[in-house]
Amino acid sequence: MKTAWGRFSGYSFQSLREDLLAGLIVGIVAIPLSMAFAIASGVKPEYGIYSSIIAGIFISLFGGSRFQIGGPTGAFIPILLGIVMVYGYENLLIAGFMAGIILVLMGVFRLGSLIKFIPRPVTVGFTSGIAVIIASGQIGNFLGLSGMERHEDFISSMAEVISHLNTLNVYSVGTALLSLVLILATPRLLPRIPGPLAGLIVASVVANLFYPGQVATIGSTFGEIASGFPALRWPSISWESMVNMLQPALVIALLGGIESLLSAVVADRMTGSKHDSNRELIGQGIANIAAPLVGGIPVTGAIARTATNIRNGAASPVAGIVHALVVLAVLLLFAPYASRIPIASMAPVLMVVAWNMSERKEFLSLLRTRTSDSVILLATFLLTVFVNLTVAVEAGLALAILQFIWKMSNSVKVTKVLPDHEDRSNKVRAHVVSELHDCPQFRICTVEGPLFFGAAKIFGSLVLDTLPHTQRILLLRMGKVPYLDTTADQNLADIVEQVHRSGGIVLVSGIQAQPREMLQKTGLYRMIGEQHFFEHTGKAIDFALTKLENKKCIGCKHFAFQECTLLSNPIKPLLTNSKGGDG
Repeated sequence: MKTAWGRFSGYSFQSLREDLLAGLIVGIVAIPLSMAFAIASGVKPEYGIYSSIIAGIFISLFGGSRFQIGGPTGAFIPILLGIVMVYGYENLLIAGFMAGIILVLMGVFRLGSLIKFIPRPVTVGFTSGIAVIIASGQIGNFLGLSGMERHEDFISSMAEVISHLNTLNVYSVGTALLSLVLILATPRLLPRIPGPLAGLIVASVVANLFYPGQVATIGSTFGEIASGFPALRWPSISWESMVNMLQPALVIALLGGIESLLSAVVADRMTGSKHDSNRELIGQGIANIAAPLVGGIPVTGAIARTATNIRNGAASPVAGIVHALVVLAVLLLFAPYASRIPIASMAPVLMVVAWNMSERKEFLSLLRTRTSDSVILLATFLLTVFVNLTVAVEAGLALAILQFIWKMSNSVKVTKVLPDHEDRSNKVRAHVVSELHDCPQFRICTVEGPLFFGAAKIFGSLVLDTLPHTQRILLLRMGKVPYLDTTADQNLADIVEQVHRSGGIVLVSGIQAQPREMLQKTGLYRMIGEQHFFEHTGKAIDFALTKLENKKCIGCKHFAFQECTLLSNPIKPLLTNSKGGDG
């Protein structure tokens, strides 16, 4: 693996110019988003700013993507708000710190690739659910409703909005609408100016000039934003707090890992580069360990800011560091002015973020398939909205696993086959087997598909159902079995024991490496007998024909094998000596 500094190889003065411009623009974009995400998460706006500074530096230095921009994101809002309401802000810092350690360990133990295997219906479901929670959570601020209590769950939050509609503030609605129009129109009319920044600045100026004191501001709601960077302080961690915050920390780590790697994949597609997923997790973990030391909230890769970084010509991780320094400069120089920003003007910022992250097109596309994926999608989405993200992800993954097991178990096939005498190479085929053409002593079965715990019983039943008591020899063609676990091994052992009890033998042909190793580890390989394993079906058939009870072959009219002509009527000479093919 290359070192983190390898991403800076070939760096030039031109690269620095590109990074300075990209970092400046992304830094300006990040400021209103950082404050909005912090407020929506139930903490002071400056904590979001601190997080952006820390994430911008540490993720850029230690992460696995050249273009990743880290910071607070909308995906974290429902989780962080729930933690703050149930456990308090101090415990949120502990959960974020622990999540950082978990992310580092995930990277060290190279689990980055595993996160990519989370099914798409689950990620689309909870992302769309989060978007609904974010947008609905801003209705009260958009309308300027007063006296509202914050609730963790969606239904209680909506009930709170409805019960306080009589406190609607027309000044807040006007401010929010002005901000929304500017957020949507600015990218089209003035593409170089970030829409959220234009919306906040213009709406703040209008509100403070024309109707001062009529709408709630950051200062009146949360107090004045401190203009300095906070001193380092260690969260008051105890064993009890660590135990209590373990589950929230795991959720933060999982979601942070998913979001950061999704963002890195988007960056790869836009630039043709390739990120290091395990190093990215380590970088994310270091940033989340550092953020609580300055009072910051959990961070992850931000897809929209990363895309903005790339579109504005970023050449290296230096752009992410510049973005962090821009945010720091604004904090030091303009913090008092930020305190005058109306809360209503920030609501549209989050609503637009929710709309952009909703993945509505993919949601509808998956829904229209009307498959089990649609069920997983709806279940994850509804549980995210009406219960919580933890339950939603757990249920979504459980449903996806059950779906996988069901599909894989149905993919296991056991087919009776015999040599096709019309085929020149005498390949074995299923269509030649019939009631009148089937050896009473020798059964050949082709097994297909992975033999694991979900399919093991089906495999055993299918084989035994094809095996009359009169048949002494069973040949299992296992060339199309890529995997076999201990449960399937036990079912195969039951089959072998039953055949052995009736005085028969089991032969195996074409077995792959993993199933062979498993049989050797469990001892079933010795039980079957090393001499009963063959590379090719033809060799196994030749061996089996030497083990038949010739007395039972006399008078048999099945003629399953070409050798049966002589075995059925031993007085006649064998005219052809064709072997069973490799099948």
